Amino acid sequence: MGAPTFWDNQIAAQKHIAKVNGLKRAIGGLVEFNKKLGDVDVMIELIESAEGAEQEQYAKELGTTAEAFVVELDKLEIGSFLSGKFDKNNAILSIQSGAGGTEANDWADIIFRMYNRWAERRGFEVEVQDVQVGDQAGISKATMLIKGENAYGYVKAERGVHRLVRISPFDSNKRRHTSFCAIDVVAEITDEIEIEIPEAEIRIDVYRSSGKGGQGVNTTDSAVRMTHIPSGIVVVCQNERSQIKNRASAMNVLKARLYEKKQDEQRSEMERFYGEKGEIGWGSQIRSYVLQPYQMVKDLRTGSETSDTQGVLDGDLDRFIYAWLRAGCPRHRNKDIKMED
Repeated sequence: MGAPTFWDNQIAAQKHIAKVNGLKRAIGGLVEFNKKLGDVDVMIELIESAEGAEQEQYAKELGTTAEAFVVELDKLEIGSFLSGKFDKNNAILSIQSGAGGTEANDWADIIFRMYNRWAERRGFEVEVQDVQVGDQAGISKATMLIKGENAYGYVKAERGVHRLVRISPFDSNKRRHTSFCAIDVVAEITDEIEIEIPEAEIRIDVYRSSGKGGQGVNTTDSAVRMTHIPSGIVVVCQNERSQIKNRASAMNVLKARLYEKKQDEQRSEMERFYGEKGEIGWGSQIRSYVLQPYQMVKDLRTGSETSDTQGVLDGDLDRFIYAWLRAGCPRHRNKDIKMED
């Protein structure tokens, strides 16, 4: 950064600075934690040399400090799991309601709000790229871009099918209904990954945007539907007033999904040799949200659960995301290690 030619290329310089700042944030927490550990050593020496009430006061202060350390160490540990190739990237999250009509559409709408609230809690920015409203209530599909450091590293834990059990607000007989909603998550592809898509393989349709929006959104053919003919992948973007901007956003999402598809195919090929049976994609139910006859949200992959259903639906998802990240760590997979240890 001190080189005379560093600022000759503004874009490259900004990327370099962003990378350096990310590395500083990753290392800074560890450095600060080690400094605090040094202060604890001094506190222990004071306790050993003190007597009576003074010793009790120092011991009480050490106990408070140790409790704070557990919380801080927990955050540092979770950060160490976010070492995947694209974990630091923004995340493209897609919501698809399952079979069940109005019930499923309402559940998709609840899920949509839940992830917006979760992103807000973490200080991430959400850019809604497409929302398709249901026939009577809720939404049938939605795509959002979640922007923030390590957004994909966290959100990738949510990929799969989510199941809701509740007394239906749309059933006059107040019967219990089960609804399903599928979540797909891909990393936003940066310029570091080159993906070439021939124009002949893409079909682009433009149409008038639907849903909420200003006059310029709803009265012009600004919405873009992009179809990749060989794979059948369809991407829709209608959040911008400009067709050009929507086209660029749709292309960005399409590249991300094509890259993820390629990665999935490679993983599937590896499974033939390693014998893994897990479905990579939409295939299996990962979490149940039971509101009736009892209150419980349980992640079926990790066993993590809570009775605070309202808190979870308001965006308190970190307990499930952290448990999933730990489950992927060999140290936590092979040993029953708890934070108290």
